[in-house]
Amino acid sequence: MAGRMVVGSAALAELVRPASAPDPAGGHRVLPVRAELTGLLPNRGLRRGSTVAIGAGQPRHSGATSLILALLAEASRAGSWCAVVGVPTFGAGAAAEAGIALDRLALVPHPGPEWPTVVAALIDGVDVVVTAVPTTVAASVATRLAARARQRGSVLVPYGRWDGADVTLQVVRGVWQGLGPGRGRLRRREVTVSARGRGAAARPKEIKVWLPGDELTRVIPRASGAGVPSGTAPARRLRVVAPAVGR
Repeated sequence: MAGRMVVGSAALAELVRPASAPDPAGGHRVLPVRAELTGLLPNRGLRRGSTVAIGAGQPRHSGATSLILALLAEASRAGSWCAVVGVPTFGAGAAAEAGIALDRLALVPHPGPEWPTVVAALIDGVDVVVTAVPTTVAASVATRLAARARQRGSVLVPYGRWDGADVTLQVVRGVWQGLGPGRGRLRRREVTVSARGRGAAARPKEIKVWLPGDELTRVIPRASGAGVPSGTAPARRLRVVAPAVGR
């Protein structure tokens, strides 16, 4: 896998400029998601300017990362730029398998104390910005970032507790499959994803999907059959962005 390390605030500016250029998605007001997830979102996709939170769940790695991958994949395939901030365990290999274009993916694993500045800069030019929510984030900072996303037409995806999101998605239950009596390998997980929010998303919803499943996700029918995960997508270029260090 080819990769390029980009460091500093100048690197963020260089990233935002090409990300802001016209893209194949055509600036549509709703970015696509996998068909299996459309029923959880009020606009059946990621509406530009909205905030779609991902609940971390208990424990924190309860399927939220797989849900993030599923949420980003279709928009990325359609030409959108995506960024992931503050999630050092977010894997480029898993992103590539999910169908996310690595040449349009920016990673900022450790934003440090400049987290609000980094997220705001990415909102200015990136279509979908996923960010882990610091435990000490002030409500005023969260409000400003959500307002900035509305103004810029970006989709803000906070990972963790975030009051006031348009919709919050969370994996509430999950069962792994693949292990037999004394042997086997974990292949995929049957998960239940809940959605709650405000306005058009005020009515709670739940669906069951495979994460991962055939290609990426699949709604589980009432009499579910076995499925085989597809092959790995080809890897592409990856940009890793680190914040500037104050001097």
